[in-house]
Amino acid sequence: QVQLVESGGGLVQAGGSLRLSCVASGRTSSSHAIGWLRQAPGKEREPVTSISGSGGSTYYADSVKGRFTISRDNAKNTVFLQMNSLKPEDTAVYYCAAKQVSGWRKYSYAPSGHDYDYWGQGTQVTVSP
Repeated sequence: QVQLVESGGGLVQAGGSLRLSCVASGRTSSSHAIGWLRQAPGKEREPVTSISGSGGSTYYADSVKGRFTISRDNAKNTVFLQMNSLKPEDTAVYYCAAKQVSGWRKYSYAPSGHDYDYWGQGTQVTVSP
């Protein structure tokens, strides 16, 4: 069993930055790819970014490329999401999610969809105009 706890959300003005953290408990480290997804009011949950178990591969949605950076510290079971140049349309609840992987997928698999095994409770990010 894996538990995920997000932190770092808050209120920021457009153009500002936030850094989200996702701490995983249980047997994680490189055995789980980690993703961030978000859900805005009245909209479906959408993938934002993800990182492979080893940290060597990443995925970014087109809407955040060049502004968001995902990274992980497996020694601390923590994944970070650095969000720069924030826009009002980035306002959403941000969820951390984990997908168990094995073999070569630890190095190359960074999910681009919604197929995850474990989910956090989410953290609110609000970007004011």
